[in-house]
Order: sequence, then C-alpha cells, then structure tokens
Amino acid sequence: MSSMITTSAWVPRGFAAPFPQKYTFDEAEFSRIADLAKLQLEDANEDLREAQEEENGTSGEKGTAKSEVKPSENDDEDEDIDLNDADLKEYDLEHYDDDEEGVEGQRMEMFGNIRSLAYYESNKDDPYITIPDGEDEDDDDREELQILATDNLLLAAKVEDELAHLEVYVYEDAADNLYVHHDIMLPAIPLCVEWLDIPVAKDNVEKDSTANFVAIGTMDPDIEVWDLDTIDCMYPNAILGRAGSAQDEEKKKRKKKKSKKANDEYHVDAVLSLAANRKHRNLLASASADKTVKLWDLHTTKCAKSYSYHTDKVCSLAWHSVESTVLLSGSYDRTVVAADMRAPEAKAPRWGVESDVENVKWDPHDPNFFYVSTENGIIHYHDIRNAPPNPKASKPVWTLQAHDESLSSFDINAHIPGYITTGSTDRTVKLWNIQPTGPAMVVSRNLDVGKVFSTSFAPDAEVAFRLAVAGSKGTMHVWDTSTNAAVRQAFAHKISNKSEGEVKERLIRVEADESSSEDEGAEAGDEDGEPESMDED
Repeated sequence: MSSMITTSAWVPRGFAAPFPQKYTFDEAEFSRIADLAKLQLEDANEDLREAQEEENGTSGEKGTAKSEVKPSENDDEDEDIDLNDADLKEYDLEHYDDDEEGVEGQRMEMFGNIRSLAYYESNKDDPYITIPDGEDEDDDDREELQILATDNLLLAAKVEDELAHLEVYVYEDAADNLYVHHDIMLPAIPLCVEWLDIPVAKDNVEKDSTANFVAIGTMDPDIEVWDLDTIDCMYPNAILGRAGSAQDEEKKKRKKKKSKKANDEYHVDAVLSLAANRKHRNLLASASADKTVKLWDLHTTKCAKSYSYHTDKVCSLAWHSVESTVLLSGSYDRTVVAADMRAPEAKAPRWGVESDVENVKWDPHDPNFFYVSTENGIIHYHDIRNAPPNPKASKPVWTLQAHDESLSSFDINAHIPGYITTGSTDRTVKLWNIQPTGPAMVVSRNLDVGKVFSTSFAPDAEVAFRLAVAGSKGTMHVWDTSTNAAVRQAFAHKISNKSEGEVKERLIRVEADESSSEDEGAEAGDEDGEPESMDED
C-alpha cells in the first residue's frame, strides 16, 4: 500500500472546540446534502448517458448485422410451457403461490415461557437497569475527543492508494504526543489546505464569529469547506465552485454543456493554492490550473471576482500582512505578480524568475520584501519597492541555491526573525539563518519522510521551534528544532530553555502502516530497506 502527504497546515491554539460534536443526520441535513449534490448527480448521469449513447452508436450496427444473418438459437427454448401436461398437472403450478385459507395450526413460539417474561418500552422504566443508555460510552467518547487549550491541531492532506482524505492530528507538545483525532474523506487528490477562522454556511451562528474550519483544494475544480469541530461529517458545509451553485446552474445547464473554458464564476481545473485573508476574514483567494485567480466571499460562498494575471497555471498565493488587499501570486509562466484586488484593471508589478514558481511568501518581519522558490531549487528574495520595468529585468536582493532538485516547500518562522526552512524532492530538510550578509545554512537533515512535500513551523510562540515535515512516505513528523545543537547555537537568543549539557533531539511522528513502510523501504534506503541517515554532510 502506497501513501503520501501532499500538503499540511497548522491550527493555532485556542480555536478548536474543547469537545467536538458528533455529526447528526436529520431531515434538514438530508435536504442540505441533496441540494449540494444535485448538480454533481446530474453531471454523473449525463456522462453516463453520453457514454451509453456512444457505446450503442459504435456497437449498434454490428449487433444489427449479426441478428439479420443468424437467427436465434434459442427459439425452441422460448416456446410456451403447456401447463395441461399430465406430468405437470399433479403439481398444480397455476395455484402454487396462492395462500391457503381455512387452515388452522398451532403457533410455535421461540421460547416456551415467553409470556412469563416482563419487558419495558424504555430502559428508563426498567428497575434493574441503573445506568442510563449510552452514558458510559458517551463519557468515554467525550474524553477521547477532548482537545486541550495547549494542544495544536495539524492538518495533513493524505492519499492512500486511490483514497484521499484529510487527517486531523492533535499535537501535545508537553507529552511528546502526535495522534490522529479524526479524518475527512475527500473526492480527489488534495493539493492545498487553508485553515479558516470564520464559520461558513453554518446555521445558528453569527457569520463573523470565531470558528474552526478548513478549505481544501483538490484535482477537482471545486473547493470544499469543512467544519473541523464536527466529527464524521458526510458532506462539506459548503462547496465553492460549480457544484456549490446547483440551483443557479440548473437552468444554464440545459442550454449549454459543461465547458472547460475559464470563466468569472468558478474554476474549471484543479485548485493549486488557497489563501485566507486574516484581516478581511470573509475573503478567500484561490489559484487554479485554469490560469485564473478567484476571490470568494465566504458569507455567500460565491465568487466575488476573477483575475487573469498569468498565462500559465497559477500555483501559489499570499496576502500582504499590512496592505491587506494586495495579493502575491506565482505561476508556471515564471512570473510573480503583486496586485491590489481592488483595482483589477490597474497594471500590477511583475517579477521574473529562471524556472517555474513553486511557492511565494511575504516576509512577516519586513512587509517590503517577499520570497519566491522555484523548480530549480532556488530562493529569490525581492524588494517590492524595486519593481522592474519588465520581468526579465528583475534584480533580487539575493538568491540562494538551497537544493539541487525542486524546492517543493519552504516556510518562514513568524516568531523568530531570519529563521526559515526549505524542503525538496531530494528528500532533505534544511534550516537557514538569514543574516544581513545573506543566508547561511544551519543544518540539513533527512527525516525519512521520502520526498519532502510540506514543511511548516507551528504558529504559536510557545512552540515556535516546532517544524512539521511530511512527504511521499505518508508519515507526519514534528521536529523540535530547538533541541538541535546547531540551531541552539545560531538562535540562542531566542531559546528559552537553555539547559546546560547535551540536549537530546526531539522528533515526534505517527508511524505509517507496516505494509506501507515495507513498500517504501527499498525506495528510500539502501538495498536492504534501511532508512537513510538523518545526518547530511
């Protein structure tokens, strides 16, 4: 069994409900799901009809020719059966299924003394039952699902064989514990995950209240929004896209067929990146392989505006931390654009890089600068105030050849200035110290996660040195980088626990299934299946 984690995201402390509620399926929920799924079912039925018509069209002529040339060999077998035949008459087959009337018999009970047993309609009325129904079970379940205020949630988009789901981990830092709390089934391979602090399409709550939701982009063009505080949900709270506007699209669908052409209402190809606006909390930006960037209003779950700044797939987005309407976007057209979403017609500054963009991020410690990582393993550091006249004239402040292969992920520590991490398909994770003279590598590690697809620092100051790493082996690791000697030396001024003597490194993980580990052993290690060393020369 093969598995991999394609992306991950942290949830800050204090946002998860202490006791997540169990999903309840009632009439109202059934109606909601029926409305959301209506268009998807119609699309599936239409695809089935088209496939059947196509099959009938290609095979119809052959079938007709055969039937004309060769008569049926079973004509003799199709003759009517004569029920008056002497041998069959004695069985009276004409009345075989008729009920017998006037037949008396003795009723047989399962237990002879059943009448002597007393029973009650409700267990509450039974004096011999002293524990109410499910009370013990409910208490146990409630305790198992409890999330403490000091716990972090960690979201991991996982693919196992042909099944895709979102695993919701609980990370208990004090106990060195990481476990799966619950999971959410997904319709397609997940590509991006964005945590939301606002309720979306949830009844009986204020629309601007604080909540714990997640938006997920997949190989499908629709974006699913789920409530992380509800366990065992069957269907998302909302779908941003064509499937989420079933009623509006039903009339249009009869007039024209589905089209892969980009439009202003929804994506028509895979969703590659999501970015929630932390100041305008109802706004969510999405980037797609259909070359567009779309801005969604989470209050209405509709697309507010569509933008076409790029000529190829748009793969990464980042909102500016101060100028909250400025969005940074990176594309496979090898350009990065910083555009004000309020002025879609204005000419936006554009920077060029040497290969396809992988990720873009603003510097959280200086809003005038941003980072760009590329497929060639290079990081570019740009000053937004020095916008070039054209992309080819771009001049970064500095560039860093961080890896020899694709720089698939990187993150900037929001609490420790100058502390960044990079991950690559070369299977290594590297930690860097950005100094005035330029970046310097602190340490490089192979954490045995396979090709690295996700690296992200914990969002809270208390766990600022914790780094979540995941990749092609399907395992999630949380590395306490403050226990590494090189990190302690480089960022000693930021480490509160300065115990004397040698400190043992902390690496917390959730192990994959044994079969998965065996399958990946030969790929990741030597011929005997041994994992590679954590140390990298």
